[in-house]
Amino acid sequence: MTRNCLLGGLCAALLAACSTAPLHTSTPPAPPPRTAADATIAEAWVSDPVAGDELDSLVAWPAEDGQVWLIATAKATHHLAIYDADTGQRLRTVGTSGSAVGQFNRPNGIAVFGDLLFVAERDNHRVQAFRLPEFAPLGAFGADALRAPYGLWVHETAPGELELFVTDSFMADFRTMKLPPMEALSGRVKRFQVRVEDGGKLEASLVGEFGDTGAAGALRMVESIAGDPVHQRLLVAEEDRRVGSTLRDYTLSGHYNGHSLPVFDADAEGIALWACSAEDGYWVAVDQLTPTRFRVFDRTTLAPRGVFSGQVTANTDGETVYAMPTRRFPAGALFALHNDVSLAAFDLRDIARALDLQGDCPR
Repeated sequence: MTRNCLLGGLCAALLAACSTAPLHTSTPPAPPPRTAADATIAEAWVSDPVAGDELDSLVAWPAEDGQVWLIATAKATHHLAIYDADTGQRLRTVGTSGSAVGQFNRPNGIAVFGDLLFVAERDNHRVQAFRLPEFAPLGAFGADALRAPYGLWVHETAPGELELFVTDSFMADFRTMKLPPMEALSGRVKRFQVRVEDGGKLEASLVGEFGDTGAAGALRMVESIAGDPVHQRLLVAEEDRRVGSTLRDYTLSGHYNGHSLPVFDADAEGIALWACSAEDGYWVAVDQLTPTRFRVFDRTTLAPRGVFSGQVTANTDGETVYAMPTRRFPAGALFALHNDVSLAAFDLRDIARALDLQGDCPR
């Protein structure tokens, strides 16, 4: 979560030095971990730190030469940072600060489908689309509907037609994190229909919004979101620890299933689906602590399957699972942000062995 200003009296003292843009700050500061890790797993690598970027979310993308890129949003420096997934080497950055197409203002959520990359910008109040590997800008959309966009998830609904979900964590008062009225939470997640024609023409339209307005299923503070079309499931992180941060279980059509996962110790972040087969696998979600707790759940039942930590990784926002072989990771890897400044990698085989995960996931 954003940490430009600390809460309480310190926040008031520093307010003039902070951006006047809306703030999205953890409430309250993260506590010490209460949940014990079932296993501590050594990272395969941790990238060299780059101070000041405030890295948040990331995706993995396979290039034609066999290299896999990790593309991370850098909120504070308004660009994308590209890393080699096998080594953690930082390759380059893309983008500059601004409001023109191809520029960024506080990029946060990121999603990829095929060679299309989508980036949510909180402070430009929009989503941009790019063509990989050139990062060629295709256009932007959503500025007329989005107020504080954070997380993205995309899937294909028909050949050439995509559905993009965007979490919109607008507040009645961002500085005090005062929530809007409960009835306004019906617009917490926006749904866009997106098409990109062969000539590169981007067409996007808002086709709906949703969010439960009952106490149990409401989405008060939202960022991370991910879906599973096979099981018609959408998991949305409820980050407001004043009511208990957790993952809400929604349908792809936007209805609350009446079920949420157990309350996390800190902020629920970085939801990733680890698909071991067409139907089986696991969900991995971040509990944003120091050290980070990675919580693993059954893909079908959402039953808890274990908790692990790294030897180094802490204060994680985004993560992604790449369950395809790479040169370094024959069974794929989980990649996570570390303390806003680095990326970390975990071999999926190490996770499966450490938590004694059964089924089709390689060990």
